[in-house]
Amino acid sequence: LQGTGKTTASAKIARFAKEKLKKKVLLAACDVVRPAAIEQLKTLGASIGVEVFSLGAETPAVETARAAKAYASQNGFDMIIFDTAGRLHIDEALMEELSEMKQEIEPQDILLTVDAMTGQDIVTVAKEFNEKLEITGLVVTKMDGDARGGGLLSVRSITSVPVLFVSSGEKVDDLEEFHPDRMADRILGMGDMISLIEQAQDKLDEKVAKESAERMMAGVFTFNDMLAQYDQISRLGSLSGVLGKIPGMGKMGAKLDDDKVNNQILHFKAMIQSMTPWEREHPDCIKSSRKIRIARGSGMKVADVNKLIEQQKQMSSLSKMMSSGMGGLNPFAAMRRGGGMPGASKHAGSKKVKKSKKKKKK
Repeated sequence: LQGTGKTTASAKIARFAKEKLKKKVLLAACDVVRPAAIEQLKTLGASIGVEVFSLGAETPAVETARAAKAYASQNGFDMIIFDTAGRLHIDEALMEELSEMKQEIEPQDILLTVDAMTGQDIVTVAKEFNEKLEITGLVVTKMDGDARGGGLLSVRSITSVPVLFVSSGEKVDDLEEFHPDRMADRILGMGDMISLIEQAQDKLDEKVAKESAERMMAGVFTFNDMLAQYDQISRLGSLSGVLGKIPGMGKMGAKLDDDKVNNQILHFKAMIQSMTPWEREHPDCIKSSRKIRIARGSGMKVADVNKLIEQQKQMSSLSKMMSSGMGGLNPFAAMRRGGGMPGASKHAGSKKVKKSKKKKKK
C-alpha cells in the first residue's frame, strides 16, 4: 500500500543483499504511477552503490520489468529487486498489473511492505494480497513508532506468510532480519540486547570506538572526542530505538523526542566544527571572545556554547575518574601519577608532612 515506505524498503533490502549476502544487486524502478518514485529510487541507489534500471515513467511497468530482467541477465547481476507501484487501497487495476508482472518475470519472492502502525489491519491487507499474488514474505516498516508490532505476530498464524524484515527508521541501514522471539521480548518491554549488539557491530566504527575508550581511560576527553561520540551515536539510528532495546529502558525511550535530540546533536556538532583545531583539543582556552566567535560561526547563542562546554567538562571529569580508578581504587593509576607502589608513596608523603610541621613550629 502507498505510504508504507515501499521504495525505501527496496533500497534497504538491496543494501542488505549487497553487504550481508555479497550479491550484485540491480534495482528496477517499476513504480511509474508516483512521479517522484523513480528519482527517489535513483537517489537511494546512488547512496548505497547499487545500480538502478529505469525506462522512465512513460514506459509501462511490465515492460520495464521485462527489460530489467534481460539487462540483469546480460550484465551478470545475482539479484533484481522490482519496486512496484503502491495504491491507497487494494484495487483490481493494481492486482492485474502485479499478476501480469509476476507471470513475466517469475520472481522467487514477492514481498509485501506493511506499516507497523496499521495494527491488526495488517492481517487483512496481507490476507487479500496473499490470496491474489501468493506473497512469500512481509517487510514491516515504521517499527520505530509508538506501535510495538503486535499485529504483525498475528500474520504468521493466519496467512502462513513469514515476516522477513523489520525497518526501524528512514535511513537505508535501518533494516533488521525478523526474529519472532526478540520481537516478543520488545512487545513485553524486555528489550532486545542481541539486536542492539548486532546493530553496534554493523554500524559503529570499531577503530574510533577503541581510540575513544583508550583516551577516556587515560583521562582525556576533548571536543574532538565529543564530536567522534556524536558521530557514533548518529550511526546507531534513533536514540529512542536504541533505548527500547535495552531492558528496563523502553519507557524512557518512548518519552524521547528523536527529532529534538537529533537537532540538539546537530547544533552541538555545528559549534564544535566552528572551533579551531587548537580549541577542540584544548577546551580550557575557550574564553568569552572565542565563545562569541564560535556562536556566530555556528548560528547559535553564547549560552548554547556555554552548555556545550559544561557537557565537555562533565565528560572530562568522568574520564579522569575512570583514569584514576574511581578515587584510588586503581593501583596502576596511582603508579602512573608517580611514587611507585601505593604503599610506598603513602609513607613517603606522611614523612614530608611531619617535617613541614616541625619547620613551622621553629
